Amino acid sequence: MKLDKKNVGVAFTGSFCTLEKTFKELENILEENCNVNTVFSYSSQNIDCRFGKSDDFIERAYKLTKNKPILTLEEAEPLGPKNLLDILIIAPCTGNTAAKLVNGITDTPVLMAAKGHLRNNKPLVISLSTNDALGYNLKNIGLLLNTKNIYFVPFGQDDYIRKPNSMVAHTNMIIDTMEKALDGVQIQPIVISPHK
Repeated sequence: MKLDKKNVGVAFTGSFCTLEKTFKELENILEENCNVNTVFSYSSQNIDCRFGKSDDFIERAYKLTKNKPILTLEEAEPLGPKNLLDILIIAPCTGNTAAKLVNGITDTPVLMAAKGHLRNNKPLVISLSTNDALGYNLKNIGLLLNTKNIYFVPFGQDDYIRKPNSMVAHTNMIIDTMEKALDGVQIQPIVISPHK
């Protein structure tokens, strides 16, 4: 159990359709005896949609982890200098977040947390969820795949007929990916398609 007693960060962005699966994995991570801190992007903490209300997601994260969710840049910034996490996962990671991450933009709590965490040479795991993975974001994904200390949860096309550019991570592989990442290894294969 490589995650036992680890300090884990789980950062949520605005791919609302995958949040329920992510919360299931958050529960599984907690069962591994981890201390978990959650981080919410501005979109994930302010937009209500057919998949749920943002306030409900934040409250749910607090109840599960017993730690107050990180909601501001000021709250996220100390994660790096204070070296608070052993591993951070962005789940789900939207195409917008991936694009900003690869270009060093830190204008949301999630991106600030990622920047601070990476400065400590510790693993950052990406659980992708984007409609343009095989479009505009393909370049960004390729760059992130070749960036030190960044690891991907295996992903695949979720609807290749109606959304041929869309790819989503296999969230049920989050823990396996994190355990490998703590050893400095990218889980393989990275692309598993079709998405199940």
